[in-house]
Amino acid sequence: LTEFIYVITAFNLSYPITPWRFKLSCMPPNSTYDYFLLPAGLSKNTSNSNGHYETAVEPKFNSSGTYFSNLSKTTFHCCFRSEQDRNCSLCADNIEGKTFVSTVNSLVFQQIGANWNIQCWLKGDLKLFICYVESLFKNPFKNYNYKVHLLYVLPEVLEDSPLVPQKGSFQMVHCNCSVHECCECLVPVPTAKLNDTLLMCLKITSGGVIFQSPLMSVQPINMVKPDPPLGLHMEITDDGNLKISWSSPPLVPFPLQYQVKYSENSTTVIREADKIVSATSLLVDSILPGSSYEVQVRGKRLDGPGIWSDWSTPHVFTTQDVIYFPPKILTSVGSNVSFHCIYKNENKIVPSKEIVWWMNLAEKIPQSQYDVVSDHVSKVTFFNLNETKPRGKFTYDAVYCCNEHECHHRYAELYVIDVNINISCETDGYLTKMTCRWSTSTIQSLAESTLQLRYHRSSLYCSDIPSIHPISEPKDCYLQSDGFYECIFQPIFLLSGYTMWIRINHSLGSLDSPPTCVLPDSVVKPLPPSSVKAEITINIGLLKISWEKPVFPENNLQFQIRYGLSGKEVQWKMYEVYDAKSKSVSLPVPDLCAVYAVQVRCKRLDGLGYWSNWSNPAYTVVMDIKVPMRGPEFWRIINGDTMKKEKNVTLLWKPLMKNDSLCSVQRYVINHHTSCNGTWSEDVGNHTKFTFLWTEQAHTVTVLAINSIGASVANFNLTFSWPMSKVNIVQSLSAYPLNSSCVIVSWILSPSDYKLMYFIIEWKNLNEDGEIKWLRISSSVKKYYIHDHFIPIEKYQFSLYPIFMEGVGKPKIINSFTQDDIEKHQSDAGLYVIVPVIISSSILLLGTLLISHQRMKKLFWEDVPNPKNCSWAQGLNFQKVAFSIFFNPEYIRLTDVLKISGNI
Repeated sequence: LTEFIYVITAFNLSYPITPWRFKLSCMPPNSTYDYFLLPAGLSKNTSNSNGHYETAVEPKFNSSGTYFSNLSKTTFHCCFRSEQDRNCSLCADNIEGKTFVSTVNSLVFQQIGANWNIQCWLKGDLKLFICYVESLFKNPFKNYNYKVHLLYVLPEVLEDSPLVPQKGSFQMVHCNCSVHECCECLVPVPTAKLNDTLLMCLKITSGGVIFQSPLMSVQPINMVKPDPPLGLHMEITDDGNLKISWSSPPLVPFPLQYQVKYSENSTTVIREADKIVSATSLLVDSILPGSSYEVQVRGKRLDGPGIWSDWSTPHVFTTQDVIYFPPKILTSVGSNVSFHCIYKNENKIVPSKEIVWWMNLAEKIPQSQYDVVSDHVSKVTFFNLNETKPRGKFTYDAVYCCNEHECHHRYAELYVIDVNINISCETDGYLTKMTCRWSTSTIQSLAESTLQLRYHRSSLYCSDIPSIHPISEPKDCYLQSDGFYECIFQPIFLLSGYTMWIRINHSLGSLDSPPTCVLPDSVVKPLPPSSVKAEITINIGLLKISWEKPVFPENNLQFQIRYGLSGKEVQWKMYEVYDAKSKSVSLPVPDLCAVYAVQVRCKRLDGLGYWSNWSNPAYTVVMDIKVPMRGPEFWRIINGDTMKKEKNVTLLWKPLMKNDSLCSVQRYVINHHTSCNGTWSEDVGNHTKFTFLWTEQAHTVTVLAINSIGASVANFNLTFSWPMSKVNIVQSLSAYPLNSSCVIVSWILSPSDYKLMYFIIEWKNLNEDGEIKWLRISSSVKKYYIHDHFIPIEKYQFSLYPIFMEGVGKPKIINSFTQDDIEKHQSDAGLYVIVPVIISSSILLLGTLLISHQRMKKLFWEDVPNPKNCSWAQGLNFQKVAFSIFFNPEYIRLTDVLKISGNI
């Protein structure tokens, strides 16, 4: 008959769970813990690697092994014991503190384990509270139903009772038990309740007996077991130490302390160490080449209770036979750097005095740059470094540490970069923002490097010598299409000094460009001047330019003006204005009747800042500036019977050019004056031809040009006089064609008492009904070249009119070219070309003859046979014959001489 045992525990007291392992024991009264826990056949063994006590049980059931007798109506005590304190907790003499055991089959009870190891912790993710329950008597329970439940309650589910929660308030979780009666109980804990008190008790069922532990209490935050540290890594530092580093596990709400255990194994040393640190790294000194290091790390709460995490996965690091520290250096031009080296060759460390250094295996570094740091550590220093020149895909110099006979294939890398980056800044004309630009085209780029502008703003002005401030801020800069990076500061403080530099970030380190300090007020680019106007002043004839200065900045400004004739490509002329109060300027220009484009820009008068952009162009308007400088040149055509005194005279003139009309002609006016003192004017508008009737003995006409300002002042007069029309001073007139576009006209005059003013030459093609062409020629000219299109087979008429002050004289008219002297004048004209050619040829010929004189001797004497040896040449003087032939025209022509000289 099998009976059941019920173990009941009071709830008025709770056992505070410790971060280490503790035991739950149930024993009859008047029994010691050791006797009850370790009867015959049981032994203790401390074998857990993490230092916790663990009991191994070897049950032996024999005749002497009666552990429990007379159990009927016997009271048993259940209590907690810690490994540090072997006294039983929560064993009271009152009835509430006792465990009652009913009558039970002694054989069943003998096979029930009454001791358990318990350990609880909060998982590293801070979500689950875990209790691990392990029976100390494992084997006897293989055939029994073994179950473990954990009852718990959190403050939010407690009832009104401030001391003891009701039994029904507890929640129960089923613990997951393995075949070895090792059970894991998981209690979910809300993040907000990590600092609250959690009440728990265990309910253990085994072999038909139910045990219930005393009440336990715990604050989950004090039982955190972190996850193992992450990212375990080892490297050799620039100082030659081994740096062991790792990362803290995530979600840990407090700082951790770390336990590091490592071992070193080399050909000369084997050592182990165990250290506790608060940082996430540890330095190990005295490393040796060719050594192997194995490291593990675990973590625990730094301040307050907690549980050590599990050990991290072992990490192994092996040093090379040649150790460089640092293995790579990134530095800037002009700096000094040093490398250290430990060299192991054939399991033997090379003494530092025997180490030599090479650069790129091509250049031995002088011993003056070596230093002996210790017996095995050598040092080399490079001074005032130059920029590294890329060699193919290699962007560094290789530094080799060698012994006297050979070099190891491993090397250190030296990167030297020119970090002189120019930063230019510009404050806008509204004084609201400052734009800074910089380019990396002047420096060598490193793969996986980033560049960042950093700055520090002082309260007022810039220091005399800019320096990198320890407190700085980054500024976002964006790459533009022109290859420059651009950063915008807005808002700005005009009188604050902005110290800026470019930081090059790389895995090897960071470099800073030389700092520059910028005062926004000193780099202002003003707005361009406004209201720019340009005009040509009336009567004065100057280009007047006016403008308005921008509102900002308030400093005195200088101005720069550029102007030029408007067109696709303006040829600009510059003019500077240094008077800050000036708002206009007048400049002389060569062409008053042209359109000029004008632009103005400004800059601070003290030279600080930048020139503004050019203003929008302003253009002059062509308008009349002055009265026309002169009237038009004109001529006449007379029609009518020569025997009659009334004749029709048609005046012809060409329109005035802008430079003469200044700048336009609105109309022409003809002034008439006759010998009978008759005077009148006729307005002919814009026509260039006018006909009137000549009836008086003398009739003078003047053609005036009129514009919006007035009439021309200097004008040409032409008097028609009957008596003067008979005055003949032109004795002869000749016309000689040079080619189809030029005819030479020459004449001979006879003496005259009249004052000759000028000549008029007329010509026309008699075979066509074309207009008469004419030219006004100075009175001092006796020959004139007429440039026109002439047809040689056509017949032309040429007329020469002498113009006197008293009137137009009698013309000389010819109706064809002068045939007798055409060839002569053509030859005369050709002389202007032929004579220089002949002179040059003569000089060349004379020089050629002089130079070839000696060669001629050789030609006639050295190359001919000796006369004494030739019968046909006996008695001949070859020198005399040769020169007589050479200078006798009968024997040689000029062209032959030229051929000879050319061959020579």
